[in-house]
Amino acid sequence: MPEPAQPTCTVVRGSHSYEGKQGLSYFEGISAQSAGATGLCMHLLTIPPGGRARAHLHERHETAIYVLSGEAEMWYGEGLREHVVTGPGDFVYIPAGVPHLPANRSQTEPCIAVIARTDPNEQESVVLLPELDETAGFTADRR
Repeated sequence: MPEPAQPTCTVVRGSHSYEGKQGLSYFEGISAQSAGATGLCMHLLTIPPGGRARAHLHERHETAIYVLSGEAEMWYGEGLREHVVTGPGDFVYIPAGVPHLPANRSQTEPCIAVIARTDPNEQESVVLLPELDETAGFTADRR
């Protein structure tokens, strides 16, 4: 039986994007699919002006976010009752299983962030929470 291939370094060119279950577009970065990662993924997220995600949670993995530019807000926790505003240079930590809904506060400028998660298959444990989509003052047309 042949020996399994040894892991090696991989460069992923940031030219491909995909639409996440959350309703936002991500520039593909490091993941199980792109680089053979086994314990993390990292992507670049751009929330367009006035854009927002669908309410969701990540069942089994933590998320770390670094805001590069723009200003975002996020409703989180039970019933999305908690609220935070972030800007360039801010780090955000989201524990596994915490409902959240991020949005871009600006109607003219995108918000750009680096997102890292402890699940190499970034979309595997995304759980949409449509019952929370209309909370936090949002209406369906603000997606």
